[in-house]
Parts: sequence; C-alpha cells; structure tokens
Amino acid sequence: MKSINATLMACRAESRSALIPYLTAGVPDLVTTARLLHALAAAGADLIELGVPFSDPVADGPVIQKASETALAQGVNLAQILDVVAQVRAEGLETPLILFSYYNPIYHFGLENFVKQALVAGVSGTLVVDLLPETAGRYLDAVAGSGLETVFLAAPTTAPERLARIDAASTGCVYYVSRTGVTGTQAQVHVDLPATLAQLKTHVRQPVIVGFGISTPEHVAQLKGCAEGIVVGSALMAALDTASSPDQAVEIASALIRSLKQPLEEN
Repeated sequence: MKSINATLMACRAESRSALIPYLTAGVPDLVTTARLLHALAAAGADLIELGVPFSDPVADGPVIQKASETALAQGVNLAQILDVVAQVRAEGLETPLILFSYYNPIYHFGLENFVKQALVAGVSGTLVVDLLPETAGRYLDAVAGSGLETVFLAAPTTAPERLARIDAASTGCVYYVSRTGVTGTQAQVHVDLPATLAQLKTHVRQPVIVGFGISTPEHVAQLKGCAEGIVVGSALMAALDTASSPDQAVEIASALIRSLKQPLEEN
C-alpha cells in the first residue's frame, strides 16, 4: 500500500494529476460505504478522502452537511468508520485513504488512541479541517514518527509566510482550497486557478492537491497537471443522494468517477 506522499510524488514525477473523490462515511449506510470505497478505486480513484460526519461542519456546504446529518442520524461514529477501513483493507483495498475530519471527534476518541487505531485499521493520513499548524501541537506530537500522514489546508487568503508553516506541518500533502467559502459545486473553475497553483508550488515542497467546487470532467481537464491531486466531493455526494438503492449508489459513483478520470488519461 503506497503512502499519500509517495502516490502524489509519483504523479509529480510523471507530470500528471491524481483523482481524489470525497465520500462521507455512512451514506447511505456503512455497509454501502465499504462497497463504495472498492467501487471508487476500481473506477479510477488514485486516493480517497473518507469523511467523518460531524454535527457542526463549518467548512462544508449544504450537500455535505446533509450527508453528515444522514450519517449521524444512523449513529455513525469514528470507531465504526475505522472498522470499515479495517474491513476494506482486509478485503484487499490498497488505495491511500485520507480521513477527512473535524478535530472534535478525534479529540474525544483520544489522540494517542486515535493514532494507534487509525494505523491498525489502515488509514493513510488525516486532514483535520479545523486544525491549524499553529494550534496543532498536541496532535502533531501524537502523530510524530507514527507513519500517519498529515494534510493541512492553504487558501486563497493564506499569506506567503504562512505557507512555510503549512508545508512543514504536512507530511502527506498540502490541500489548496480553490476558493473562499465552503465546499460545493460551481459552474466554472476560476480562470486564474492554474496560475495560482503554479505560484503556490513555488512556496511549498510537499505535493499539492486542490479541491472545493471542482465537479465536472471539464473542471478536471482545466486543472490537469496543475496540481498533484484533484479532489471532487460535493458532486459525488449529490449524485449519491439521487440513488434509490445501494446497488444504484455503487453504479452512480462508478460512472461519475470514470467520467472524471477520463480527462486525466487523455494525452
């Protein structure tokens, strides 16, 4: 099983971009989540973000907020999600998995316990959305030397002098938020985003993934080669919301990922 960093650095060496779908765990249920993880990988996902549902997802737009509410209503929690990760690893899934979470569930799980259990389950790394490098001391101490990779956010409003701290704290990659605001789909990717990513990469050594608002094959084509990874989240969760059965959810997810992967495979 490759690490997050190794997978993305291979993309950098080959001047290509990885496709990284985001999936909220527990939607429509945990059994289907396991099926979806396998389906996303089979359809072409290079890495997968697995979202931990949270009651106050301040960085997320209405689509992922609704997904969190659906999962929480079923009692989905972090321990169960780690069990799903362990299950799919035992079934042979090798795709790197980034656990996308707010700090509260991890804190209440217990930092040292979380790191231990996440590694045992097969989590590759974490993106703790509301944790800044400047305030992440206890968390960074807990993961130091463990092999659990870290991902921190940079945004259009991030000052250049902060990028060095974000880069240093990130052992997996740096996640660039492509716009101000929350997650969600949008009609167009800003025309300046490729140039912005090129400038960002002059300040960071870690590979860069980009997300927020990327939702169509055309968006992916625009950003191809501009970052080591391209994240699609709300578009997938919105598509899954139309499914009338778990089987249909798997079919919908697979078809969407194949369509998003196609531009990345074209010369």
